[in-house]
Amino acid sequence: MPCASHLFVRGRFEAARRLPRLPRQAAEHGLHGHGFEALVRVPLAAGMAPPADALQQLRQRLALALQPLQYRDLNQLLEHPDDEALARWLALRLQPSAGGLRMQLHSTPERGVAGDPAQALDSLRRYRFLAAHFLPSVPAGHKCGRLHGHAFEVELRAGQAAYPELDACWQALAGQLEHSLLNDIEGLHNPTSEMLAAWIWQRARPRLPGLRSVSVLETGSSGARFDGSAFVIWKEFSLDSALQVQRAVPGSAQARLHGQTFRLRLRLSAPLHEVLGWVVDFGDVKTLFRPLFERLDHQPLHEIEGLPDTDTPTLAAWVFERCRPQLPQLCGVDLAEADGCGAAARAPAPPPAHR
Repeated sequence: MPCASHLFVRGRFEAARRLPRLPRQAAEHGLHGHGFEALVRVPLAAGMAPPADALQQLRQRLALALQPLQYRDLNQLLEHPDDEALARWLALRLQPSAGGLRMQLHSTPERGVAGDPAQALDSLRRYRFLAAHFLPSVPAGHKCGRLHGHAFEVELRAGQAAYPELDACWQALAGQLEHSLLNDIEGLHNPTSEMLAAWIWQRARPRLPGLRSVSVLETGSSGARFDGSAFVIWKEFSLDSALQVQRAVPGSAQARLHGQTFRLRLRLSAPLHEVLGWVVDFGDVKTLFRPLFERLDHQPLHEIEGLPDTDTPTLAAWVFERCRPQLPQLCGVDLAEADGCGAAARAPAPPPAHR
């Protein structure tokens, strides 16, 4: 494949735990329970097409790894089963055949850990606030130039930071953002998602030296991330398609004509427009992607000329290559099947500089 790719699979389990290293007055010091979610990412070998059932195999491996955790008292397995310890425990069960593994583990939808389990994991925390805004520099008639609002979500990702530290940092900012007109806040005259992410970064970083990134979600299908140097935005689409995997094992479910609902996320990165303050207009992304979207949505994918096969990794890479001419800012495509498992295609890393 001309682009770098990886598989990702999700698994869930219900379990109880106590966190004895926390202060006794902390609620989680006592016995409690969570609905956990694990997201595992495994790179694919460059230049090689993966087996047609590679995603199914990884999904099965994760399910087996999670079995000992389902409806268990986690303290019987780990002395202090916090999110990081659980992520490392899972990684050890998966690592022998999954080099380069990356993991996210969430104990609630609002918090979790992420990264390489062989190293220190980052903490993730998600927050919500309600605010109005308008974009003053857009062309006349653009809908975002009208006063409107969102139920915004913000995700902070930081290394060497506990959840209470992230909460304290956010509380110092939330009072300015909650139930406000963002344009009235100093530094947010043009409150695009990208500018809002940068504004939060500039104010959170002094409190969180290990801050890795700030993500802002305006809606459930679009958002922006800033890591202190680069911006990435994303726009999601839903596809309902028919398919038949040509390389599937004869007689297998994949080999039969069937249907699938995909969630496709386009990722784009570029310097911000000096006037408009965004990487690309989300509306322009939708317009430019529409011709390819219409080839995929409510269509038989196995009949598309030039598409090598319809397994999810091949389809993700094909979409990536077809989108680049229309969207040169494209840096990645995530294609998730109905259960949240799928494949991602990424722009290849640039070769190292020679001196």
